[in-house]
Amino acid sequence: MAKNKFHEGDGPSQRQLRVGELIRRTLAQVLAQGDIHDPELNRLSMTVGEVRCSPDLKIATAYVMPLGGDGRENAVEYLARNKHELRRMIGKKVGLKYTPDLRFRLDVTFDQMDATREMFSRDEVKRDLED
Repeated sequence: MAKNKFHEGDGPSQRQLRVGELIRRTLAQVLAQGDIHDPELNRLSMTVGEVRCSPDLKIATAYVMPLGGDGRENAVEYLARNKHELRRMIGKKVGLKYTPDLRFRLDVTFDQMDATREMFSRDEVKRDLED
C-alpha cells in the first residue's frame, strides 16, 4: 500500500482530526440533551475534551470528565454501559460511512494543568524563569 505523501510523522492525519472533532461535538451535544435512556448517565453533566480516532477510523476514544469532577469514578462505567446507544445516535447525526466503536477514558489534562500551575507558582521556579 502506498504511503500518503502529504502526511508524515507519528501524529494523527487531518482526516483523523476532522472525524475526531466531529464525533466530539456530536457526543457532547447528545450528552447535553440527555437523550440517553439511562437516568444515572443523564444526571451527570459531562465535558468531552477530546476524541482520538485510530488510523483506520474504526475506534474512537473519547476523553471525558464530569463537570466539577463529581462522579468521575462512575462516569466511564455509565458511558461504557450505554456505548451502543451513543454510537447509534452519533451514527445518525454524523452520517459517516462507518461509525467507529466508542471507548471512554477519563480526561486527566485538567489535573495536569493544575499541577503545572502549581509548579510555576513555586518560588524557585519563578526565580529560574526570571533569569
